[in-house]
Amino acid sequence: MRELFDDVYGKPGFTVQESREKSTGTRRKRFYTKVGVSAADEGHSVTLDDKTIRTPSRNALAVPSRAVADLMAAEWDAQQEFIDPLSMPITRLANSVLDAISTEEQIAAVRDDIAKYFGSDLLFYRASHPDALIEREAAAWDPVLFWVAEELNAHFILAEGVMHVGQPAQALAAAQAALPTDSWRVAALHMVTTITGSALLALALLRGRLSADEVWAAAFVDEDWNAEKWGLDEEAAARRAARKVDFEGAVAVLRALGS
Repeated sequence: MRELFDDVYGKPGFTVQESREKSTGTRRKRFYTKVGVSAADEGHSVTLDDKTIRTPSRNALAVPSRAVADLMAAEWDAQQEFIDPLSMPITRLANSVLDAISTEEQIAAVRDDIAKYFGSDLLFYRASHPDALIEREAAAWDPVLFWVAEELNAHFILAEGVMHVGQPAQALAAAQAALPTDSWRVAALHMVTTITGSALLALALLRGRLSADEVWAAAFVDEDWNAEKWGLDEEAAARRAARKVDFEGAVAVLRALGS
């Protein structure tokens, strides 16, 4: 399946149209009839007509959780005449984990990448005007900051505008220590973080402090404000819709794995 997934492999945010443009001449028709899940040495494998699927690096598409395998099987079963990798975020996430986040060093590198967001998180940088936007940001973001202060003893500094503000080393260390250490949750959390621009929102989702809908709304407070004032940009809306697919895939994986 390499030719299907290479262009979008591990890269959230493509639109369906971009996917089609990148795959011109390589779109593959659905070639299988039956999708299944089977127990294997590696875990639970997704099968097409009783044959195990392989990742782009030729690893068996096998996951430790039957619930996650069932989610991937549903993605494959939902494909119509052509296979569209952009509609299969859980399969793409699994490819990333199996091919690139399998060792302790790789997991640590992804955790470090998530942790970078703690230094410049979306929630830190506030509008200076108008008052209605200031209030909207505070309503969406302050509860998360209060929660990490109480739950993790991580006290962060806020700023107006976009000028970078350094964060206390103790707060950064406390937040990073709260990140998961297994490859699947780390990968899903990384996807949520990069899509929302906030590792704190991702952490609140993981710990059950916010629902997926609350995280999504909080991530787009400013964008929604601008859309209300100036109208919806179609290109931005298409990008957001594509990101929502990947976001929901990551959320589904976290739910399937449990806290």
